[in-house]
Amino acid sequence: MISYKKIDQYNTEKTIEIAESFKNIIENLGEDTNREGLEKTPERVAKAFQFLTHGYELDPLEILKSALFTEDHKQMIVVKNIEVYSMCEHHMLPFFGKAHVAYIPNGKIVGLSKIPRIIEAFARRLQVQERLTDQIKDCIQEALKPLGVAVVIECQHMCMQMRGIQKQNSETTTSSFTGAFEKDKTRKEFISLISNKFS
Repeated sequence: MISYKKIDQYNTEKTIEIAESFKNIIENLGEDTNREGLEKTPERVAKAFQFLTHGYELDPLEILKSALFTEDHKQMIVVKNIEVYSMCEHHMLPFFGKAHVAYIPNGKIVGLSKIPRIIEAFARRLQVQERLTDQIKDCIQEALKPLGVAVVIECQHMCMQMRGIQKQNSETTTSSFTGAFEKDKTRKEFISLISNKFS
């Protein structure tokens, strides 16, 4: 019988350096890093943080450009309820929620899976929600040159819920629009589409 063996693919040198830093933090908090429960925690946290910030290694623009197709479609394309997980750069605590993205093609469409992929690429970095919203919009605008782009993100921030003001039910919504979505009618159509619950 072959025993289970976990294979991790992380930068060894970086993992050692980050783990040492977290070991110092844990010890400065008053804990004993030699006890059983914490013995491997610095290494685990080092690997976790590398995963949570792996977006730095991704090029969102190239992700979009890898799946562009010529298509004469001029109606709104909406991808909604895309899960978002990111790390607030102010306190390095998570924020999470959903993103809703729309664009109106101008001769080019993109493979639908690429939109969640670029959200992931930008979100898996130290972020603020406002910048994340703009980065997604700007990337789609640059890659597709569409008639307009709309991005709305709704998130809960652990820096507000676990610490500070401690308001557990608070939610932050950010939006960013270009082109046709700057017109009231088009923007209202988009908001209506992402608000409706289809059975």
